[in-house]
Amino acid sequence: MNRREFVAAACSAGTQRALHQSDLRGLAVEKLEAFCLSVRRGTWLLFRLYARNGATGIGDASHGGDDRAVIEFARRLVAAFQSRSIFEIEYLRQRALPLVQNYGRPAAVALGGIEQCLWDLQGQFLGVPVYQLFGGALRKRIPVYANINRATQLRTPEGFARLAAEAVRAGFRAVKLAPFDGMPKPGSDRAEFERWTELGIACARAVREAIGPTRELLIDVHKHMDFESGLRLAQRLEPLRLYWLEEITPSVEDQARIKRQVRIPVAGGESLFGVGDFYRYIRAEAAHILMPDIKSCGGMLELKKIAAMAEGAGLLISPHGPASPVGNIAAAHVCATLPNFQILEYAFGEVPWRAELVEPPEPVMDGELVLGERPGFGFRLNMDIVRRYAVAGT
Repeated sequence: MNRREFVAAACSAGTQRALHQSDLRGLAVEKLEAFCLSVRRGTWLLFRLYARNGATGIGDASHGGDDRAVIEFARRLVAAFQSRSIFEIEYLRQRALPLVQNYGRPAAVALGGIEQCLWDLQGQFLGVPVYQLFGGALRKRIPVYANINRATQLRTPEGFARLAAEAVRAGFRAVKLAPFDGMPKPGSDRAEFERWTELGIACARAVREAIGPTRELLIDVHKHMDFESGLRLAQRLEPLRLYWLEEITPSVEDQARIKRQVRIPVAGGESLFGVGDFYRYIRAEAAHILMPDIKSCGGMLELKKIAAMAEGAGLLISPHGPASPVGNIAAAHVCATLPNFQILEYAFGEVPWRAELVEPPEPVMDGELVLGERPGFGFRLNMDIVRRYAVAGT
């Protein structure tokens, strides 16, 4: 096969021509569509980015704090990207950095959503799955855990246990909850703080009983503890044989101190942005497991960079991401390539139409998200579902 034949074979849609400059002009970014969908806990914000040749890529920009601000930042990035090729990921990152530094999470999530779209477009054009662009798949079945926190409305031991049992019946082998949400801050009324702590521990025990001794139990504290209360909590949870204890304190230094004194793996980092933040987090020895979120950490390429740093430090990567199937699929394409990948988050039970949001339906089976051979991410938005659950005015 000569060079012309090789390049032609790499192009999607059965093109029988070599890659010329005119092809690249057709791959310039053209316009952005944003869709905001109502779900049980907030919204999912999805992007569809058009190239000049009519091809589209999809991305997830959920949980940016303010959907309208995320959309506005995304439109600014697309405007700055006009006439640029879909391959210029680092150019996008450099244009986005000042916005992230000045405006924080909404700008970071806008960057993450747009960047996902570009990788999807690249894979489609080259006729390969996105994981091939990140070094090739070490695995195509991506283990996921069921985050039942967002779907549990009755926040009692019985309520959490009921949904955990549903996740087990659905084939999940690992379950996570955040049973301390809503509790007062440390230093407030001591009796009330202890009451909430006891309730959270009771919920964790109930879920352990519901899922049995052989499945994995994950607890997210959402930084509700200080050093003293966090250390006591970790010690009290040790008999439950946790897979990990997540985001214990708002202080990185305090979490590192707790990590050194307990026998439970500690996870964290979901709100950090970029290799700089994660470098400092790794240096602080704050966690055994890092949890970058492709929507807010700087994107898929940034996730790959963060994972490489973690690998050098002997740490595992378990991306955060309780959002739509689009975000999970995008993260899974990077996770497929990571030698230090552990497990990926999955928002269980939040909406009954979750799998149908994409075409073909999201392939989660026996606690694994299964990647195939289709180009790009391998999925399109199901516009019937999008239109049905879109928030008015978006």
